[in-house]
Amino acid sequence: MSVAIQIDQIVKVFGSGQAAARAVDGISLDIEPGELFFLLGPSGCGKTTLLRMIAGFNDPTSGKIKFGRDNAWKDVTHTPPNKRNTGMVFQSYALWPHMTVEANVAFGLGVRKVPADEKARRALEALRDVQMEAYAKRKPNQLSGGQQQRVALARALVIRPDVLLLDEPLSNLDAKLRNDLRLEIRRICKDSGLTTIYVTHDQKEALSMADRIALLRDGRVVQLGSPRELYRAPNSRFVAEFLGETNLISATISSHLDGDMTLDSDAGTIAARAHTHAPTDQGASVLCSLRPEALKLSAPGTPGSLAGTVAETTYLGETAHHLIDLKGHPGVKVSELNPLGAASTHAELKPGDPVAVSIDPADVVVLARD
Repeated sequence: MSVAIQIDQIVKVFGSGQAAARAVDGISLDIEPGELFFLLGPSGCGKTTLLRMIAGFNDPTSGKIKFGRDNAWKDVTHTPPNKRNTGMVFQSYALWPHMTVEANVAFGLGVRKVPADEKARRALEALRDVQMEAYAKRKPNQLSGGQQQRVALARALVIRPDVLLLDEPLSNLDAKLRNDLRLEIRRICKDSGLTTIYVTHDQKEALSMADRIALLRDGRVVQLGSPRELYRAPNSRFVAEFLGETNLISATISSHLDGDMTLDSDAGTIAARAHTHAPTDQGASVLCSLRPEALKLSAPGTPGSLAGTVAETTYLGETAHHLIDLKGHPGVKVSELNPLGAASTHAELKPGDPVAVSIDPADVVVLARD
């Protein structure tokens, strides 16, 4: 049975007096058994500090951390790291350069006094899980960065931890390796049934791997949910802008009935449905978040569209990225899939060409003005 985690009003303050810095500010989270849970946010938001408190490397100023199995809970708030049975994977790999890959992986088992034959067997099993068994006798400096990170993951898994903690494990790798290892890490975590907490500032990493995401800002959780929930229904301008690209259009609510909303903007009338985290009173001033991939280009004068002019277009083969100047909102980003393909409704666009921009009302997110 996998371990559940309860984090209750955790606070971490560094320093004292006027120099005190509140790195984590009253965070509460319930992490489900076997869940791949992401702590996401910009640098300095408190995500690594929170992870280190879960690991036991930092002592909380206040609050509680509990690990639970079969509804039996253990308070580990002040338990030393070596008594929590957590496995940690660091950004820097932290492999012993003088040891073989196999010896690096087996190191934690030696500390736990595991017999030599079982230690060797489990080390090779862990290496097999990360597809590194063939490299068991090599030294770390004979491996690529991606291979070293796999070894670091095997070392964390071999002790059979209750909780796996990963602190930006892919940030030192190139883009292709990051993409390759994302799916591999998710597969290993889900196959093993481990409760995993993963810290990153990389939005695509979180969106592609997480079961749920807690997005942090200034030491607090600003939104919690599945990747789809956070991306499709952000609750603030910060969340909308942090998770992918978006266009923000200032507007005023002209009508609202049964979830259907009409908004007036300098660019024209925008219809919205459902996705709203804003005041809904007639006359309220709001922001409309419009994702570039949700916007569609069509011929000028298309009913229900916004009139614009092409400012710039970049053709990338499978996609094209356009900047469209709308009245009062220049440089609106539009992403087009399969431009000039059989389904394309317009000829190749050039700067200065008039176009219409439209969006499905279900893709419009109405936000409060910050």
